[in-house]
Amino acid sequence: MKLFPESAYIQLEFNKIRELLANYCETEWATTKANELRIHTKKEFVDTELRQSHEYRQLVINGISFPNNFVQNLSKELKLLSIPGAVLSGEEFNHIRKLAAVIENIFRWFDNEKQIAYSGLFKVISNTYYEKAIPELINDVLDENSQVKDNASEDLKNIRISLYRKRNELRRLFDKIVSKLNKQGYLAEIEESFMSGRRVLAVFAEQKRTVKGILHGESDSRKTAFVEPEETIELNNAVYELENDERKEVYRILRELTARLSVYATLLTGWYKIVCEYDFIRAKSKLAAEIKGEYPIVVEKSGVHLVEAYHPLLLLYNQRTGKPTIPVTLTLDDANRILVISGPNAGGKTVTMKTIGLLQMMVQSGLLVPVHPSSQFGIFKQLMIHIGDTQSIEFELSTYSSHLLHMKHFMENANGRTLFFIDELGSGSDPNLGGAFAEVIMQELNKKHAIGIVTTHYLNLKIMAGKTTGILNGAMAFDEQNLQPQYKLLLGKPGSSYTFSIAERIGLDKNLINKARLLVDEDQFRLDKLLNRTEQDLRGIEKKESELYKLIKENEKQKKELEQLLNKEKHQQQVELHKEQNKIAVDRILYLKDMERKLKQIMVEWKKEENKNKVIKQMEALLFKKNEKKVVSKMEKIIDSKFSEVGGEIKIGDKVKMKKNHQVGIVMELRSKKAVVKIGLLPMQVDIKELVVVKEKLEDIK
Repeated sequence: MKLFPESAYIQLEFNKIRELLANYCETEWATTKANELRIHTKKEFVDTELRQSHEYRQLVINGISFPNNFVQNLSKELKLLSIPGAVLSGEEFNHIRKLAAVIENIFRWFDNEKQIAYSGLFKVISNTYYEKAIPELINDVLDENSQVKDNASEDLKNIRISLYRKRNELRRLFDKIVSKLNKQGYLAEIEESFMSGRRVLAVFAEQKRTVKGILHGESDSRKTAFVEPEETIELNNAVYELENDERKEVYRILRELTARLSVYATLLTGWYKIVCEYDFIRAKSKLAAEIKGEYPIVVEKSGVHLVEAYHPLLLLYNQRTGKPTIPVTLTLDDANRILVISGPNAGGKTVTMKTIGLLQMMVQSGLLVPVHPSSQFGIFKQLMIHIGDTQSIEFELSTYSSHLLHMKHFMENANGRTLFFIDELGSGSDPNLGGAFAEVIMQELNKKHAIGIVTTHYLNLKIMAGKTTGILNGAMAFDEQNLQPQYKLLLGKPGSSYTFSIAERIGLDKNLINKARLLVDEDQFRLDKLLNRTEQDLRGIEKKESELYKLIKENEKQKKELEQLLNKEKHQQQVELHKEQNKIAVDRILYLKDMERKLKQIMVEWKKEENKNKVIKQMEALLFKKNEKKVVSKMEKIIDSKFSEVGGEIKIGDKVKMKKNHQVGIVMELRSKKAVVKIGLLPMQVDIKELVVVKEKLEDIK
């Protein structure tokens, strides 16, 4: 992202965000990247960076460990590997071995499931591979303590065997000499000493010429002399030569190992960048946790849609001091490109601007930001800012001249990919003239489809915003009663500066206030007073809206409870319905079985009887008429014992009897010539002419 001026990252405090991020980095590479954090303009990059930060944050939240514990600086080792003839030490090789182990663990961590679930983090290693030959080469030569193994070469093995034997021989001889001289009282101490890598005796200074050998030096007090006995000189020489041979062979082995590993220098450099990149991502997730950062939506087109957005540094400060932080919610897009914020001084206008600007820079740097996840950020290619006193001493420019130079740059370079912020547009000049220029500047920026925020006290800019397409008024809420800013942005209306209200509240002489009012344009005074009253009325409306919202929520709760009760009742009705249907099904099965038995009997008679018509008549009488008469007769007796016919016009709620099957139910609905009758739990449609009104005989008794 192109910034204007270059100090914009300082004015918006992006440098402080860099410092916070760098503090969480453990590797030197990641720390440098944090301190030089870039603001990018490619959506693909921004999406990847944000997703990686979010995925690592989710790992931490869910308590999932990621195997990136390598923090060693390998810049020196990697540089030496690329230099022909260079030799790495055993400790330096051990650092490379640890790097290989971490890389192997990372590759093992990303199973098929995690590759999909954490695609952003997996992308870091997607273009490289693990080479097991690297740790194998090192393990063949070095032990776990970074020392060259005895079997690293045949020569080294033989040297160390000889060295072991000579040292033992020297030790035995030395112990014999120490015992002898100690008995003679020549030794200052019986513990062996070493000078220049050779075994020596600590002899009293006055006896140094008595003990034959080579004098290697004296103590600081000159009371003790260090003598190499002549009996051990030859063995010491042998040990010394073998130690030199060992050093040469170890150096040769390490040089050879360095040469063999140098072919993997590029791969190892890539591995090192990977672990540093994961360290950087981890640092971003830690910063997100500190500032309550979330993963917003990123779109290609210009614009911002912020929901509950916080200034991260202000949020941290208020958390430490126990103060609340008021979030910002606003939308700047093609319909509303420029927001004009007005209101009293120290009401939060500049902070609101800085919040939007800083969050935009952070998002395009791949940092999670303190907003609601539904917030949306577009991609801007340049950011322009004009905040505070920009007077140039170097060029001997006044504040207003500097202001106009900045505005000249804005108007000449702004486009649809520009995000701008102007604090007190037109200030520093005559109000009428400055206001006129400010209006022209804002018109031009709107024409160029630039998106931004302007703060002002100018009346003409407030009026312009109210009637110009693409420009929106906004105000910072203010408690007039207590003379306290609310730090809350109110969209859709201009704000009052509360100049006279504040003067009255602090007890300024009323005569002076009235004189000042006379000097102010009547229309301007009337408008400011109207804005004042409107803002206070709006606060009352917001309070009522809040109460109404609570009432709506309570009603929704009661509605859900009622629905639960209704669902329970409906379920019970379904259960009863199923019971009734099952009963009907059982009766039908019994009827069909009886029918089957009778049909079988008829078939026997059919075969025996020559007069087929006779059998047919018997069948009709047996299966239908007789059965029907039986059933109807039985049902009729039961119903007649309980109900008596009343007759008359059928109405909803009447008890009625079906003439054919003598079932009794209640009339639920009347539909022309039909009636819906509920028999038990089953509603059924019946012709009205087939019904007769009845009454329970018990009712007659009553």
